[in-house]
Amino acid sequence: MSLKSIAVLTSGGDSQGMNAAVRAVVRSALYHGLDVYGVQRGFQGLLNNDIRKMDLRSVGDIIQRGGTILQTARCEEFYSPEGQAKGAENLRKMGIDGLVVIGGNGSYQGANKLNELGIKTMGIPGTIDNDIPYTDFTIGFDTAVSIVVDAVNKLRDTMTSHERSSVVEVMGRHSGYIALYAGIASGAESILVPEMPFDLEAIAARMRENFQQGKRHSIILVAEGVGKGDDIAAKITALSGIECRVTVLGHIQRGGTPTHNDRILASRLGDFAVQRLVAGDSGKACGIIRGELVATDLDVVVKAKKEFDRSLYELSLRLSQ
Repeated sequence: MSLKSIAVLTSGGDSQGMNAAVRAVVRSALYHGLDVYGVQRGFQGLLNNDIRKMDLRSVGDIIQRGGTILQTARCEEFYSPEGQAKGAENLRKMGIDGLVVIGGNGSYQGANKLNELGIKTMGIPGTIDNDIPYTDFTIGFDTAVSIVVDAVNKLRDTMTSHERSSVVEVMGRHSGYIALYAGIASGAESILVPEMPFDLEAIAARMRENFQQGKRHSIILVAEGVGKGDDIAAKITALSGIECRVTVLGHIQRGGTPTHNDRILASRLGDFAVQRLVAGDSGKACGIIRGELVATDLDVVVKAKKEFDRSLYELSLRLSQ
């Protein structure tokens, strides 16, 4: 059966560039002569039949906007086989042949379930955590890192003025990629991530030694999966004798206009997903590896864990001495 119509949804946590991906999916679908629909509020909207037809004007003037015009929501009901079957049936009733899901690990699992139920699906990695395997980068990661780097630049100024150290807590419950990339880019003295062991006593000792040699500030980036920034700061202050202030960046890392890198990545992946569906492919996770677009079986991706870049972490250790 030839493809006649597709839908697109965004699910899970929002990330900058999701709108650019939605725009690419819609315009690429229209270019190929397909009808295209937007599902509001992720899988919840799929169950509620909150689905509307989209055209060129639906995605005008959104490439530069953060968040997602389709909105996103968690959906406990969709975790059940009954919920998944209902979602697939709702798509069939509307005559929708394929679905593009933009989101993270949980969204991919939902897409994989629909694929098993006979819905042609494609996954696009939209998450600031950069924790999706089989892709070097995810949509939103570059923007989130840029936001953290900008914040650290500002903090460094005030920390130097007051001769203090600063613990900056960033997002990453299970992935330390934001902390790692932002830490290297901002010249942080220490980077704490859940993937690697660390020694707070050694960090405090080095901080104390640096201050004795004339250094007047210290920046420590902490991925939230390591622990609360307040707890880390209290321990370092007690061990070093140097006052540690805490900044928790929180959801500010998900907001704001996407960088050009995220806009281009989202545009490439959105168009690529549609092209694969038009070619008859299904059940794939779209990604980018060494600059090349790739499609990997969703069933493989949802069972895998992204390997942490130890070489980049080791670089951070060498450069922070």
